[in-house]
Amino acid sequence: MPGVRVLVGTRKGAFILTSDEGRTRWEVDGPHFGGWEVYHLAGSPADPDRLYASQSTSWFGQLIQRSDDGGKTWNQVDHDFAYEGGAGEHLWYDGTPKPWEFTRIWHLEPSLTDPDTVYAGAEDAALYRSTDGGKSWKELTGLRKHTSGPAWQPGAGGLCLHTIILDPRNSQRMFTAISAAGAFRSDDSGETWQPINHGLHSDGIPDPDAEVGHCVHRIALHPSRPDVLFMQKHWDVMRSDDAGEHWREISGNLPSDFGFPIAVHPHEPETVYVVPIHSDSEHYPPEGKLRVYRSRTGGDEWEPLTAGLPQENCYVNILRDAMAVDSCDEAGIYFGTTGGQVYASNDAGDSWAPIVRDLPAVCSVEVQTLR
Repeated sequence: MPGVRVLVGTRKGAFILTSDEGRTRWEVDGPHFGGWEVYHLAGSPADPDRLYASQSTSWFGQLIQRSDDGGKTWNQVDHDFAYEGGAGEHLWYDGTPKPWEFTRIWHLEPSLTDPDTVYAGAEDAALYRSTDGGKSWKELTGLRKHTSGPAWQPGAGGLCLHTIILDPRNSQRMFTAISAAGAFRSDDSGETWQPINHGLHSDGIPDPDAEVGHCVHRIALHPSRPDVLFMQKHWDVMRSDDAGEHWREISGNLPSDFGFPIAVHPHEPETVYVVPIHSDSEHYPPEGKLRVYRSRTGGDEWEPLTAGLPQENCYVNILRDAMAVDSCDEAGIYFGTTGGQVYASNDAGDSWAPIVRDLPAVCSVEVQTLR
């Protein structure tokens, strides 16, 4: 039956929210893996029944779970993740050398065409690929072993590879983002990589042409224009019109240019959404007002979207993977908060309503449009 499935990863399990195309009444299924941290829950664009979950605990470490029936049942499918070809070192916060150390999988990105192929972004900053539905994983070492790799340092959340984008028009092209190394592009299916950070400006980096060292929070694009990238970074909202070769700031009239997620309208390539946060030390909305900001001009001019959102005493955060859009004719926009609310708009952001409240802190939100 046509409808929408919202996949929510939280600090204490995963939840699956479903609705018809009207998106006014929702069924809540979960928690799956109750008590376990689910950093990311993702569905395959090639098979709506294929889901992947990045599950971890301090007791049992990192696990990958797979469902072949839309989340009704799950199977643990992963093997141990390992750095290949000798680990080496990168820089720690204070600039001293630190060995590469696997901690967790931050992000899963299923192939656009093959449900058995899925990519995984790790902390510390490794990129993996599985071609057998998550049963085995191989590191794409060209990224971590880029000549700039020994100079990478972690952001406040760790040295995490948190964004993976597969170009829908060029199967050889991929984009990644690493906190706090920057953005990178591959034009040969992940074998080799180049930094794409020209035009980014960051405190503590005196060289405006520095190859790496920028704390990128999230990158997004519209499938019809994969050379146009939008970025939310640690201070500044940015845009590139040449696949990341050059960036320019588009923060415009935002109340704060600090935030984590960024998303693009499914049918309007120039319509972009961000959620400003007060500062890098105060991770809550400016003035305690939860506002999604929308630009219909590709940046610079932004309007606050507030209908249905709390406008006083709201001090939640929205993490980098916690915002998504569906592809319904009337666009749906979704985001989750560290306060456990998942909000939805079925009119492109003009009005909002909570799908569910009082979940554990939300780590990720993904959406599948079911035809």
